[in-house]
Amino acid sequence: MSDLITPPPAASLATALDVESFAGNTSGQTDLPVVGIGCSAGGLEALEKFLTHVPPDSGWAIVVIQHLSPDHVSALPGLLQRLTPMRVFEALDGALIEPNCVYVIPPDKDLSLLHGKLRLLEQMSVNGLRLPIDFFLRSLANDRKEKAIGVILSGMGSDGAFGLRAIKEKGGLTLTQEPASAQADSMPRSAIDAGVADIVALPESLPARIADYLQHPVHDGGSPRGPRPDIVSGLDKIVILLRDRSGNDFSLYKSNTLSRRVERRMAVNQIASIDAYARYLRSNPQELDLLFRELLIGVTSFFRDPEVWEYLRTQAIPYLFAQHPAGKTLRAWVSPCSTGEEAYSLAMVFQEALAESKPEASFKLQIYATDLDGEAIGLARRGHYPDNICADVSAERLARHFVADDAGGFRISKSIRDMVVFAPQNIIADPPFTKLDLLCCRNLLIYFGAQLQERLLPLFYYALNPGGLLLLGSAESVGNFANLFAPANAKARVFRRQEQTLLVANLDFPRRAPVEGDAPGKKLPPDRQENLGQLADQFIQQNWAPAAVLVNEDGDIVYISGRTGKYLEPAAGKTNINIYAMAREGLREAIAGVVLKALRVGQPIHLNKLRISSEGGIQIVDVIVQAVEKPEALRGRVLIVFKDVPAQPGQRKGRGKAARDDGSCAELMLELQQTREALQVTHEEMQTTVEELKSSNEELQSTNEELQSTNEELTTSKEELQSLNEELQTVNAELQAKVDDLTWVRNDMSNLLNSTEIATVFLNNEMKLRRFTTHATRLFKLIPGDVGRPLSHVVTDLDYPQLKDDANEVLRTLVFQEKPVVTHDGRWFRVRIMPYRTQDNVIDGVVITFTDITEIKQLEAELRTRGD
Repeated sequence: MSDLITPPPAASLATALDVESFAGNTSGQTDLPVVGIGCSAGGLEALEKFLTHVPPDSGWAIVVIQHLSPDHVSALPGLLQRLTPMRVFEALDGALIEPNCVYVIPPDKDLSLLHGKLRLLEQMSVNGLRLPIDFFLRSLANDRKEKAIGVILSGMGSDGAFGLRAIKEKGGLTLTQEPASAQADSMPRSAIDAGVADIVALPESLPARIADYLQHPVHDGGSPRGPRPDIVSGLDKIVILLRDRSGNDFSLYKSNTLSRRVERRMAVNQIASIDAYARYLRSNPQELDLLFRELLIGVTSFFRDPEVWEYLRTQAIPYLFAQHPAGKTLRAWVSPCSTGEEAYSLAMVFQEALAESKPEASFKLQIYATDLDGEAIGLARRGHYPDNICADVSAERLARHFVADDAGGFRISKSIRDMVVFAPQNIIADPPFTKLDLLCCRNLLIYFGAQLQERLLPLFYYALNPGGLLLLGSAESVGNFANLFAPANAKARVFRRQEQTLLVANLDFPRRAPVEGDAPGKKLPPDRQENLGQLADQFIQQNWAPAAVLVNEDGDIVYISGRTGKYLEPAAGKTNINIYAMAREGLREAIAGVVLKALRVGQPIHLNKLRISSEGGIQIVDVIVQAVEKPEALRGRVLIVFKDVPAQPGQRKGRGKAARDDGSCAELMLELQQTREALQVTHEEMQTTVEELKSSNEELQSTNEELQSTNEELTTSKEELQSLNEELQTVNAELQAKVDDLTWVRNDMSNLLNSTEIATVFLNNEMKLRRFTTHATRLFKLIPGDVGRPLSHVVTDLDYPQLKDDANEVLRTLVFQEKPVVTHDGRWFRVRIMPYRTQDNVIDGVVITFTDITEIKQLEAELRTRGD
């Protein structure tokens, strides 16, 4: 296979989102912390609370990624600028990020960070979903690493959860808004449920938590030889605490990885020294559990590294078909499987390869998926994933291998789920699966030290069948074991098992440390030694009392009395102490269903003269099966007693063909009768079960039809409504902000007009009142209800009957007029009539101002009098 050519990877959004596709930092401010904030519906309120608590000289760069409508110009930068003294910009392609600045994603774009510069890309939509938050956070994780900080605020859907996982794997900090405080809690809750949130708090509290974290920087793990000497002793204490808590030994993991993850948890908890953190762990078991999960965290997704899965589909799996022309059930082991994405990806690729290759023989695939994290195994078994997996899974695969869930997200189809068996397992301490055709162990060896790698790779060789394939991660290799594994495709990290002599005795099989008191030959302390009476009772039971076993209703043996080797023997394979598995031939058929029958009837059941095959030949045995009623502690158990039947002298001395025939006939009739009874018991149990299952099936079928109908209706509108709802939420927030702005503008204008003490009225084109100031009520008898009435209908103190005509003239000629006018009580006003011009340069009425010039007129009259 080594000469096979790997096909080029298909261009897809999954490729664009893969963090490995981004190069590391080579320019820009590599130590600048960058805070990526993702939000959607209800996010504006949370952003306001967050930004108003960020110090203006924080030294961070903040990038805001919000779900924006592509059809509207975003007013978000202007709204945010009013909340913070930091400079707020709409992100531009190629802009170098700077500290104490806020950058906002523009509408209809995807944003990424590369070498400290922002890059804009055309927004991609997968199956109607846009995932700009995951897109940016993944690029942020690879560009900033420990300086990457991801924040998820209010929003609908699950966008951002995968991005936070990438940040956490790179050693950055992840935070989410407390779901109870969010207008829409789907996005924060998805991140929390995925176990990728370090801190959950109110949005106004998050800036302080970020500042505290950055005051305790996470180091890069020290020199290549290991962590700094000042943390080695504390690290050993933590490894011991983890082993006591979880039963798993991390002492053989790479010390740099351990110290980096430990220092990250120290920074989150604001603990300065590793010794203090070790003391904190001893008194906080919950933190030990969090650290345990922190050490297991890894980036996983469907079809990660698409070119690897393309190689498996087109060449590796067809190669396995060719190796077994008669057909076979192939066996694969995926470890670690995390939350199941990789195991399910393998199952999908196998089905696709099977459909494309169309081998003549029958092939199936049994996948064993294991992981150390029990919670991850639980999620994998559910097979339910959020909507944002569409960034990694094509629409064709979603339609073929997934089922849309009514509650949101996608569920693995039954055909794929049935191919995978999930189980918790410690690859270091538990025995491996064997007789494998494919072993997938990606991105695990990079966390192990050289000693542990040298232990595992020979075990992988032992577990694989001749010609089996080993799949490793992109940064892993077989090291010094090139004689055991030949590269099938070096780029995809696929290796083929070579035919070499490997002594089993030289293999270091995983084994757990012995429990205290289990060591062979260890003498028990005096207070645990059995007394003479107990030894005597045991001797009598083993030599004179009949052999017997005590079983539960399922047939599991809970106690053995006497020697039962003639009747029972251990079953081949995995240890199984069930009576049905251990019964020898002749006994196995006779006791089928008898245990449950004995529990029902409450009377002893006698099985006479059973012919049991053993190493010494045929043994005739009477068996008594009786349910135990007393003592109370044994109620619900069944006692099975074995009594050997000695051969009858007449049988030994019988002569002639007739005697032999009679004996054989009697034995066959007895065996037939016992078989009939066992079959009758089994038949009754099966009949009862079938009837119950039929009834349940009819109910479930009826319910399923109703749910299917409802599901089809809801699925049709769910995605459209969700997308529309998010856009409307965003537009509504912007409009609300504009209304607030207009309210303030109106307040400002009202105060300005009132402060000038100039009476002003606004008329429309029909000379009807549009608005007036408070001072206008001194000239016109105006009330708020007069708005919309012609001004000529309102009583006035002015001696100005030509007011309406002059206003119409100004409206016609657009030339303003100004003249002094006297009131009936002797006051003088300068009346100015001007056109009312809108922002669009449209004339829509007139504005009339009345300036009080009474004092001027009085002074003028006085001067004239003196002059005369």
